[in-house]
Amino acid sequence: MQFLVVAKDGTDEDALERRRRTRPAHLISIGPLVESGNVLVGGAILNDVGDMIGSMLLVEFPDREGADRWLSEDPYVTDGVWRD
Repeated sequence: MQFLVVAKDGTDEDALERRRRTRPAHLISIGPLVESGNVLVGGAILNDVGDMIGSMLLVEFPDREGADRWLSEDPYVTDGVWRD
């Protein structure tokens, strides 16, 4: 099943720095999912000045539980980047 994930970052004053700090771990962890075909497309959502404020991903997993499991383990979730 395919799922569209729209994940919004926190809006606190540390949100952008938290994202920048966590981004390398997120990219490392998502690499194998891109290679296996679970992540079909994805990228950052930008605000009017070009700062990252969220993400959009089209993913494919056998079921919702698989997608939820991946999300719960992604560094952007575990490090508090994605808040909504």
